[in-house]
Order: sequence, then C-alpha cells, then structure tokens
Amino acid sequence: MKEGYLPQAERKKILLLSDDIRMNSGIATMAREIVVGTSHRFNWVNIGGGIKHPEHGKRFDISQDTNTHNDITDSSVFLYACDGYGNPEILRQVIELEKPDAIMFFTDPRYWIWLFQMEAELRKKYPLIYLNIWDDLPAPLYNESFYDSCDCLMAISKQTLNINKVVLGPKQEGKILKYVPHGINEKHFFPIDKADANFTAFKKSVLGDKEYDFVVFYNARNLHRKATSNLILAYSQFCEKIGKEKASKTVLLLHTQPIDDNGTDLFAVRDLVCNPDSGNVVFVDRLLSTPEMNYLYNMSDVTALISSNEGWGLSLTESLITGKMIIANATGGMQDQMRFEDSDGKWIDFDADFCSNHYGTFKKHGEWAVPVYPSNLSLVGSPPTPYIFDDRCDFRDVAKAIEEVYTLPKIERESKGMKGREWVLGTEAMMTAANMCSNVIGAIEETFSTFKPKKKFELIKIQDQPRKALRHKLIYE
Repeated sequence: MKEGYLPQAERKKILLLSDDIRMNSGIATMAREIVVGTSHRFNWVNIGGGIKHPEHGKRFDISQDTNTHNDITDSSVFLYACDGYGNPEILRQVIELEKPDAIMFFTDPRYWIWLFQMEAELRKKYPLIYLNIWDDLPAPLYNESFYDSCDCLMAISKQTLNINKVVLGPKQEGKILKYVPHGINEKHFFPIDKADANFTAFKKSVLGDKEYDFVVFYNARNLHRKATSNLILAYSQFCEKIGKEKASKTVLLLHTQPIDDNGTDLFAVRDLVCNPDSGNVVFVDRLLSTPEMNYLYNMSDVTALISSNEGWGLSLTESLITGKMIIANATGGMQDQMRFEDSDGKWIDFDADFCSNHYGTFKKHGEWAVPVYPSNLSLVGSPPTPYIFDDRCDFRDVAKAIEEVYTLPKIERESKGMKGREWVLGTEAMMTAANMCSNVIGAIEETFSTFKPKKKFELIKIQDQPRKALRHKLIYE
C-alpha cells in the first residue's frame, strides 16, 4: 500500500484552479504531478483553464487514469474544463456541486484578482492555498493584499519565499509559508541508451543524417522576456570565435514556435546574425510527447535559458534530471537550480539584506551550471505591475558561457551533468515530483490543522494608510 494512503472516504477534497491538468504547459505539468502524486491523500477537483477551451463547460472523471499513474485503485479526480481561469459564478457553481474542503490555485496573481476579491466570502469556510511565484525584485508591495488573502503560501523558489515574507511583514503571522520547488518525474526524464533504435530514429528526424559534436538546446516559448533572440546572437558569436570548421559541427536546437506575437520572428533573427556556412540553427516547433521531449534533452550537451525574468525555468530542471549541464541567467528561480553557495559553503538563502544573487555576490555554484550574470538591471513595469527589474545579460557573456561548456572534454561535460542529476534527485534539492508532492502534502495538512475560518464580518477603522516604502535593500555586496 502506498505510504500515507487514506481511503477515499477519509480524504479531504481540494478544489484546484490552474491550467487544465491534461495539457502540456508548465503550469499544467506541475499541477498534474501534484494531483496524481497526492491522489492517495486528497480527492481533487480541477477547474482546468485553457485559451478558448474547446471543451468549456464539460465535466470529466479522470480517476481511472490517475489510478494507473499513482498505483492506487480509488482515486477521485474530476475536471471542469473552462475558458481562461474561471470567474466567481463558475467557482460558486463548482463549490456547490463538489463541496470541497479547501481551494488551491497556481500561477501569476494577476489572473486571480477576482478570486482575491472573494476572499471574505470564501475564507469563512475554506482555506485558500496559493502555489505562488514572483519573477524578480523589488518586492511587489502591490501584491500585499493578494498574499494576505491566503492561508498558505507555497513558494516555488527561494526568492519567492523571501518576497512573500518581505511583502507580508507582520501579516505573515498565523500563515503557512513554505518553500516547495518544482519537481520533475524521474520516470519521464532520465538518461537513455544512445544506441536505442527509437532514439536514433527520432534524432535523425530532427537533425537529419549529420552528426554534431556539440548541441545547445533551448526549450521554452518565444517570448520577449525569454531573450531567445539574444541566445541565437550569442550562439552566432560563439561560432565566430571557434571558427567555421568547428562551428559547422555544432547546432543550436530550439524547441519553440519560431514566430510568435508575444516574441518575435526568430527566422528573421537567425537569417540576420547567423552564417549559414558555419553554425546551424534548427527549430522543432511541433508538439512532442513526453518521451520525445526526453529524447531532445538526451540529444543535447547543454540546455540554455537566459530569460530576463524567470520564476523557475522548468527546462533547466528537466535538463539536469536527464544528466545535462545548464547555462542560465542568474535571476529568479533559475538561481536555485545552479545552487550558489554562501561564504559558509551553504546553499544560499535570501532575506531583506540579500534578496538575490543577480549581482554575483556569491560565485561558487554547482559544477553542472555555468551562470551568466546580468549586465543591466532596468526597472520596468505596467499599471497592474508598476515595477519589476528586467535582468538583461549581455549576449557576449552568453557566448563565453557556451564556449566554456564546449571546451570541456565530452566525458567531463557528462560527469558534471550527472552530478547535477544526483543533486536534483537528492534530499537537499527536493526537485523530484515525489519530493514536491511530499512537500505539498505537508503544507496542506499543516494548513488544515491551523485554519481558523474568517469571521462573518469585521470592523475596520477608516484611516489613511502609510506610504508603501521599500522594505529591503536593492544593492548588496
């Protein structure tokens, strides 16, 4: 019997608001792992969002599929397909039908403003549990009321956890605040036998008959903040540095949509900056199965992600668990995966005096990583998000990082990558799906044990609120 198993009738029911857990977005993938991996402990209902969802309004019983993946026989998992992430009317209807014990939600707080506005209504009966993320500093004081609307904040990065604490200040008292990093299922992503016939056939379908000495992999959307154009430019600079003959045996492999209104025309970027007689840039823009995605990582020597804002960077974790090195911008949750060490040799933590390592305060890191430190921090924003740093790294520094990995003997690259895999699988990182689910179970059960329903009404004295001033250092040695 699965450890911690509870019979279906004894389980609490969690209503989860997120992407449709049957889909393949990063949000959907992590939400699915959580639902499946905790279905022996909780019953689940997912209001599953999608853009113009083709099955909007339909209800699905996916319990049997869940049983298969979690090795139990009595899971209870239902899904309501929904356009977007829902609205108050849909939520009230599902609550009336399903009668949950708690409400959990996941992704950027901008999508949940309508939910936070229902806080007084909902918390009279149900704890609100938020698996949350925030990409960068300064700490978003404009999120204070959002965080304060929750009973439990599970932060997926160390930076996010610190941001939760800084923004809430004394209001964090009585709330559950936990570090719950994303976790990858090691049954889906792992090193494979390169002689496997299916792998060989897939590799040929992507790269043709040519054999490459060095493959740089990118797996993310074509978005402005992902800085995909800068990665292509960095690769072209790397190719110029090593010379035409060597560069012709390298390839930049991009699993992304080459043209996206939220990004740019990457074909045009490639044609402008890359010499077609030396380096190679290959796009894979079709939807792939999980085994095929595992093949892509296994085909590669290093995975690169140089986003100027990045809450976590799931492709880095997937790369590490397959035993491949990573190149990443030192910002957001990507810092966690590079395992920077402080002066005492410990994996860094953040506080109000040290909120990020994007200045390169600490340089020692896991040997599986090659960090690139931002060369420019610009304060940008919009009316809903008035201020946030945009941590831009110089494409020339990225080119040097690519060259650093390239110059390593292949056996050394593989050794460093496997050490990254060992760390991700270990108890310090806690970045496997099983560890993530264990952390989620602990946080949810602690929330149930401490939850105090909100009173039917409260008296609030009308008075001027103090100015929201910076609560942490912006520059640190």
